[in-house]
Amino acid sequence: MQFGIFSVGDVTPDPVTGRTPSEHERIESMVQLALLAEQVGLDVFATGEHHNPPFVPSSPTTMLGFIAARTERIILSTATTLITTNDPVKIAEDYAMLQHLAGGRVDLMLGRGNTGPVYPWFGQDIRNGIQLTIEHYDLLHRLWREDVVDWQGRFRTPLTGFTATPRPLDGVPPFVWHGSISSPQIPEQAAFYGDGFFHNNIFWPRSHTQRMVELYRRRFEHYGHGPADQAIVGLGGQVFMRADSQAAVREFRPYFDHAPVYGGGPSLEDYAEQTPLTVGSPQQVIDRTLTFREYVGDYQRQLFLVDHAGLPQRVVLEQLEMLGTLVVPVLREEFAKLRKPGVPDAPTHVSLVAAAAASAAAEPRVTDAPSTSDPRITDAATDPAAAA
Repeated sequence: MQFGIFSVGDVTPDPVTGRTPSEHERIESMVQLALLAEQVGLDVFATGEHHNPPFVPSSPTTMLGFIAARTERIILSTATTLITTNDPVKIAEDYAMLQHLAGGRVDLMLGRGNTGPVYPWFGQDIRNGIQLTIEHYDLLHRLWREDVVDWQGRFRTPLTGFTATPRPLDGVPPFVWHGSISSPQIPEQAAFYGDGFFHNNIFWPRSHTQRMVELYRRRFEHYGHGPADQAIVGLGGQVFMRADSQAAVREFRPYFDHAPVYGGGPSLEDYAEQTPLTVGSPQQVIDRTLTFREYVGDYQRQLFLVDHAGLPQRVVLEQLEMLGTLVVPVLREEFAKLRKPGVPDAPTHVSLVAAAAASAAAEPRVTDAPSTSDPRITDAATDPAAAA
């Protein structure tokens, strides 16, 4: 099982000191976080993609390429790559280039993002969000697997005899996670292609997360990729730790109360009770995280958010040290004990290359990609059970 951290790169005033870091400081802090994540033994560093203040990571491949040159082992990913507003051709070429530069230590999580104004900034309409997701990924999937592509769709100009360059490293594209918090069409899409599904498990109660993951697993099996427990699942999570749980709550409370995302809403106690947010001791984080398996089954990737809401960099690095030294080693051992036989590991470039070589002589399974009018997608928009 893979463990790591993700950052949304928010530039938020510290509610205790009143100080706001500069954009340069925030970018540097994200790089420091990635480097320390490798040093303390984590497996993954992921960055979001935003194109508006108060966020800085507008160019994930630039940041991840820089980090790749300064690391050796850690997998570099995205917490969101905007499949709706980015050109699929540019995604195909940028991440293939990054894959080469990082020696295969790259995957990406596709998502629609949560900032409505980004759509017109890049010439799109938010009302087409789901259709853009479906059509753009259809093209991206082909660009990485076909040397010459002829393609025509609704939202961009046609392609005739087009070859994306460079070609994926070793002929194997980066692994794709389809990320969603609330839209059932996304686990449906992930299941159709046999890709991973990542539920950013930070805002919703366990019952919602369970429904989304169960939908993905059920449809993964329906599309012939294997039994439901072979589906590749990732989860997010939020933590803040101190040796004493009461001290953790006291220190984190002003950051929670003034956070741009949930400040002014439920109390810290209510929010922590209703969502996976865990504020307490390292042991409490371990105990809470182990419960995720109870409602999603065995899964492959767990990412934590630790650097948000204006927390000072010193505190963030302390959180990461505790995560890497006190929490993740125990989680690795405990999840391994609980894991059912035959559950697959999280895909890596090495494992994907080996799988491609093993199946090279097999007859490929041919099926049509889901279209923007596919009833499997449109029905799921209003009724997740319709995909059953």
